Amino acid sequence: MAAAPVRFGAVVGVLIRPVALSGQAAAPGAVRHDVIGAFDVTVAARYAIYFSPRSDDRLWVFGSTVIGYDAASGTTPEQPMLACISAEEFHARTEDPRQYGFHATLKPPFHLKDGVPLDHLLDAAQEFASARSAFEVGAMEVVAIGGFLALVPAAPSAQLAALADDCVRAFDRFRAPLAEADRERRLKSPLTERQIAYLDQWGYPYVFEEFRFHMTLTGRLHHDERGEVKRALCDLYRPVAAPLVIDGISVFEQTARGERFALVERLGFGA
Repeated sequence: MAAAPVRFGAVVGVLIRPVALSGQAAAPGAVRHDVIGAFDVTVAARYAIYFSPRSDDRLWVFGSTVIGYDAASGTTPEQPMLACISAEEFHARTEDPRQYGFHATLKPPFHLKDGVPLDHLLDAAQEFASARSAFEVGAMEVVAIGGFLALVPAAPSAQLAALADDCVRAFDRFRAPLAEADRERRLKSPLTERQIAYLDQWGYPYVFEEFRFHMTLTGRLHHDERGEVKRALCDLYRPVAAPLVIDGISVFEQTARGERFALVERLGFGA
């Protein structure tokens, strides 16, 4: 039987308030989520379905230390000192992943639909996870993706792709339509016709065939520093390297744009 999930408070991983149960006062997220401009998306909570290791897992400690933020505890662990880059520069280069916490995206960040409380999303995530079985992805490796560094599976995994596809579909019923400002921001990047179609249908362009499982370790690095930083992170990862087991999903919350995402609940697979 799967262990009972722990639900964290809305304030960056601190156990401040219990999640509201059905019939009680609506939890954060149960606010108007506008698509017609009456709602300020910059102050509305966003939620995401991620894979994140257990907080006592060596991989979680590694990733959270590298980016300088633990999304489960809300703490900011001291980042490793790399000989190839100053501490200040490395801190600056990891600002983007610090915003999201160490994770791999399964269902990208979204606002909840009008009138949908957070506990409904959490209940659905629990039901989704309880019907799943853990599976092994295999070895992970540090690679460069479009200028940033991330951990990715060394070999493709059909089970992992299927999990991501199922998450995109299963949790879309909770997602408010994409705000026009967010759509315009996405269209500033070069997108294919299929990616634009996915953006319009699912709120994100990189799903299904466009999906690539990755656990981000840095933001964009300068070309002349990328190779050395990659080698340094490979050396740091080597002592904790182990086949990745996907054994649950996590719900993360960003209380407002510009705030860091925090773990709300990690739901272990129960089948």
